[in-house]
Amino acid sequence: MSDHYSNQEGRVVIVTGANTGLGYETALSLAEHKAKVIMACRNLLKAETAKSQILEQVPAATIECMEIDLSILESVRQFSRAFQSKFDRLDLLINNAGVMTPPYTQTTDGFELQFGANYLGHFLLTGLLLPLLSKTVNSRVVTLSSLVHRNGKIDFEDLQFEKKYNPSEAYAQSKLACLLFSRELQRRITAGGHSNPISVAAHPGIAITELSRHYPKWLWLLIRYTLAPFLTHSASEGARPTLLAALGDLGDADYFGPTGFKEFTGHPGPAASTDLSKDEALARKLWKVSEELVGFKYL
Repeated sequence: MSDHYSNQEGRVVIVTGANTGLGYETALSLAEHKAKVIMACRNLLKAETAKSQILEQVPAATIECMEIDLSILESVRQFSRAFQSKFDRLDLLINNAGVMTPPYTQTTDGFELQFGANYLGHFLLTGLLLPLLSKTVNSRVVTLSSLVHRNGKIDFEDLQFEKKYNPSEAYAQSKLACLLFSRELQRRITAGGHSNPISVAAHPGIAITELSRHYPKWLWLLIRYTLAPFLTHSASEGARPTLLAALGDLGDADYFGPTGFKEFTGHPGPAASTDLSKDEALARKLWKVSEELVGFKYL
């Protein structure tokens, strides 16, 4: 990864879903920049394996694995309590973990899995950690969206896709929700007269990761051996917009992605997004509904 950022020594970072794909590459780069990295993962065994792989490349890295399942609200609460019992600062929260186009699954809390894990879990996690983020100077929250947010809509009549499930539509809704949340969080921070944290979003373009594991095998093979060399890039490249959002000079941008053809690949920079993702009334409504669903009210 060619991007160079300042030494992050002394800073504490959480990366959700850090054991594989974009999250792993993000954690690796932050470790290279000497941050204290908390790998917040659903599977601790896989997290410890990933930690070992990072330490092979960065022997001096400071890394800790902590368990969290973003699809289970009580797990999110337990993680928050455990983290805040160990740390008195949080410089970066990277809301990265996600699932894409699985068969219809309901979480233990009754949410459609993608909406629950990709969005609602991170909504609650950010809220629980916000007091710590607020008192940490120059802190940031980076929330991962996707190019497919452009196909998304928020269907308040069927948020959990109980009437008719379409895995791609559900994924697009979850990623639109993430982008709406990132912007609404920043508006609320600003309205409250606070300077910490800064809330920004990023997308990876089209990166080849385990996120596509629910694709039919024939489709995955077709993409990998025909289109992939031209329209996709590695997880390492896909993580660069996240790192720019986390560590770089933001300017006036609040959303980052690759700047190449249709934002599929390329050097990281400001990204385009739909008018719907900037709809403040929609964001406020989603925020209110989200607080009710997770049983937590932001201050």
